[in-house]
Amino acid sequence: MPPSFEYVSPRTISEAVGFLSSGGDGAKVIAGGQSLIPLLKLRLASPSLLVDINRIPGLDGIEEGGGLLRMGALTRMAEVEASTLIKEKYPIIHDAAGVIGDPLVRNLGTLGGNVSHGDPNNDMPAVMLALGAEFVATGPSGQRTIRAEQFFTDSFTVALDHSEILTEIRVPRRSPRSGGCYLKLEQKVADFAIAAVAVQVRLGEAWECEDVGIGLTAVGPTAIKARRAEQWMRGRKVSDIQAVRELGRLAAEESSPATDIRGTAAYKKQVVRLLATRAFRKACERARGGL
Repeated sequence: MPPSFEYVSPRTISEAVGFLSSGGDGAKVIAGGQSLIPLLKLRLASPSLLVDINRIPGLDGIEEGGGLLRMGALTRMAEVEASTLIKEKYPIIHDAAGVIGDPLVRNLGTLGGNVSHGDPNNDMPAVMLALGAEFVATGPSGQRTIRAEQFFTDSFTVALDHSEILTEIRVPRRSPRSGGCYLKLEQKVADFAIAAVAVQVRLGEAWECEDVGIGLTAVGPTAIKARRAEQWMRGRKVSDIQAVRELGRLAAEESSPATDIRGTAAYKKQVVRLLATRAFRKACERARGGL
């Protein structure tokens, strides 16, 4: 028999935070349930209290304002995928939303759940690293923001206290001559990635790489920010074929995949190398105005 647990459905954030605080480490947040429910079924998680945040108003929605793209943590993946704003101005997010699971998963699964679960195979963490996103956490002491680089700390572990709720994701508003791309290789549709790469680029007036963010999926204990590849490419011409190839090589070097049923570590590194170069080129194409 699975262990029993208590279930509560608060109507405010402060009420939810109170339940999490009183429940201690045994209290878990449930939203879309696409990550937590499978763990419960497999007996890999045994919370003493489930705090259902679905009835709390104001935790979903997508809008721009104050130089930021703001996305509520309770926003469903299907909403992200269907958003005209996301598709037209933040295609890297649209790319990732469309390859997460199947339609059922996307209809139920939430953006906040995807990033706060801490699964190194999830798609959105690498995208958020590439975009330089910030996460808004609400807890007993109020709100605090956590940079994406500091948020993903280990496998299935993020920088949220047990009494905090992820309430919003903030991304810097798209600037002129910027574009992004997320490319994923999978064994079958709706599967986790063999490897995936997210690239967000901003081009200068002379079409040089003014800035770039690169995130890697499924090739380490957590999502990886490819800092050496980013540093290498900044200031270089995007038309420099050798420079772009070196970007791919450096990104592959920064990955640390494990050999498993999806492929050997060496194979996955080669996948990262190829996807990084292709995603960078597509991001540059979009930054120039292509689709």
